[in-house]
Formats: sequence, structure tokens, C-alpha cells
Amino acid sequence: MSTDATNALTARWASGLDDGQTVLSGAGVHPLLALLARYAAGPARAELLAVAPEATRSDLDRSPTTRLALAAWARRDLPLTERWLREVPAAMRGELTGDPARDRTALDEWAGTHTDGLVPEMPVRVTPATALVLASALSLRTGWAEPFRDARHQPAARPWRGRRLAGLSRTGHDLDALRVVDTAAGPLSLLTVRGAEDVDVVLALGAPGRGAAQVLPAAIAAIGAPSALPVATGPGVAEEVVDAHDDRPELLVRTVGFTVRADHDLLARAALFGLATAVGDGDHFPGIAPLLAVSQARQSVTATFGATGFRAAAVTAVSTRAGSAPRPVTARRRRVRLDVDRPFGFLAVHRPSGLVLLAGWVTEPDAATPDAQRSPARLR
Repeated sequence: MSTDATNALTARWASGLDDGQTVLSGAGVHPLLALLARYAAGPARAELLAVAPEATRSDLDRSPTTRLALAAWARRDLPLTERWLREVPAAMRGELTGDPARDRTALDEWAGTHTDGLVPEMPVRVTPATALVLASALSLRTGWAEPFRDARHQPAARPWRGRRLAGLSRTGHDLDALRVVDTAAGPLSLLTVRGAEDVDVVLALGAPGRGAAQVLPAAIAAIGAPSALPVATGPGVAEEVVDAHDDRPELLVRTVGFTVRADHDLLARAALFGLATAVGDGDHFPGIAPLLAVSQARQSVTATFGATGFRAAAVTAVSTRAGSAPRPVTARRRRVRLDVDRPFGFLAVHRPSGLVLLAGWVTEPDAATPDAQRSPARLR
């Protein structure tokens, strides 16, 4: 898939969000739109190609952390074209029996299998009138190169003031992991939590009052951009010089664990996804079968950020009709601290390509558990 086109789709999608907790995956939608565009005609094709140019070889094919699966199920009596049957691999094609209960079971099983159970149900409904279902399943799991420690967190500022949260803390020496960029949404503090393999998660903290619709598109645009502002000027950042045993700079991070789930009706913003024409009656996809129109387009997503790593999954479907003993103080050390203590954004990014796999907004972090300080949390 095209990294630039996919990231642009994700940014446009995020720009229409409210400030509720959510997560979305443009990388899960793009392959389906590109597939539809390939077999579409007329205005429907033009709209789809403007959003999702035809798919190229996926950058995720050899990823050790991320899987992308595609499938298509057609009703038994749908007159599929020879082109569709020739170009779409048989292993990717399935059949709808016309029995909604039976078909639903088969589609749900596919969703669960291809997301390790994180998304156990297909997001679209299957009815006797359903002619075709196209689906993608994107799943990823990565451990951190440097794990966090569990630590109860009780923010002093609104809106999380007084809440006992599942805090995560980490001390390191890589100041390059924290960048402050000047964006259309104002200064953003961007912390790259490096994965052990090829996926990183970027935490994005804006100035108080900046919401998802401002922060997430700005964070996506800043991927790969150099820092433009001094680190100490970033939201949530404080800097000091302290006594230490050496002069290596130190980065202290305090954030929160979270699990975010969301369901999206893509047709509520059909034009954003190039589907405005395709939802109306007409012969929009003659490369698949005659007289097909999009009847449903939905996505279900879940993401979990914990002490040891990150895991997430998205199913999209379109249907038609880390202490020690004290050491002597011998030097002065620069210490930078980032406190993520109010709503913030996150991006899961495929490091080799810069592809944004998921984008989300956290307003309801995990609550602290009684044994949070005694037992390190594990990604289950």
C-alpha cells in the first residue's frame, strides 16, 4: 500500500474526530478501498482512486510484528467476472451460503483467527441480501526495546486530577526519543517508544485544550521531521541539572497504560473514503459483478499499551447491497522529564516505511490495581 496515501487518509479521518477516546486504522481501510477501485468504473472509480491509489506490494509482507490479511466472500449465485476469478487468489475467496447465521459464524471465525482473538466479530452484518463482503484484518504485537516499570500515578491537573491510574515510568539516556515540533496545532511533545523489532509507538502530547482533531493530524505530519523547538519548551516537559555519578543526560518518562476500543461506521463519512457514489444504486463495480453498490463499511479496532509492549488489531469490512546502590556524586547531569498526565494521542508506526498503522486518542487510561507496584504488568 502507498505510505503517503494511507497516512494522508489517516490524518484526514483523525481531523474529524471529537475528543472522546478512540482508535482507528487507515492502514486497515486503504487496501479494501484500493481493491474496490481496481474493479470499479465511472465516478465511483475516480472517487476511490483519489483516496486510495491502486495497491502496490505491501511494506508489511515480511514484518515480524504485523500481519495484514485480506479476504472476499461472494454469494453463491453472484455472477463473478472472469477477471475477478483470475486476479483474486482462490485462497482469498470464500462463499456466502445465504444463511445469515452460518455465514456470520464463518466471518467471525476469520476475524478472530486473523487478529489472535482481539477482534472476535466481523463489523458488518450479513443478511440474505448481502452479495459480497470484502474484509481486511490488521494485527500487530511488539515488545519494548526498554520496558517500563509499573507505578501508581495520581495526576494533579485536570481532567485526571485525583484519579489513581495505572502509571508507567522509565528512565533512559536517549534524549533523541523525545522531540518537540512546531505544528499547526502548536508545539507537540512526541515520545517515540521504540519497539524491539520494526514497530514503534509515538505518544503525542499537545498543549492543554488541544484535542484529537488537532493533535493527531499534526503528529502524523511530523513523522520523520526533525525537532524544531528546544525540548524544554514542549508540553509536559521539564528540564533541570542535577548531581550524578556521570554527565550522561537522562530522560525520565511517566505515562499511563491504556486499552482503547472503537467501532466506526465508515459510511457516516462516505466521501472521506471515496464511497459517496458507490453507496447509490448503479453498476459501480463491473470488474467484480453487475450492479453492485456498497451497503455497509465498518471497522472495529482495539489497542493495548502496557509495561512490556503494545498489541492491536483492526478488522475492516465492506459489504455490497526497567535500582542499584548509591554511587558517589562526581558530575552534573542534564535531566529531562516528560509527564503525560492529561489526554494524549498515540500512533503505531511501521519503522522501515513510516506507515501509520493505527492512530488513537486516550481520555480514559487504565486504573491502578492494588498490586500494581509489586507485580510488573505483562502484555497478555
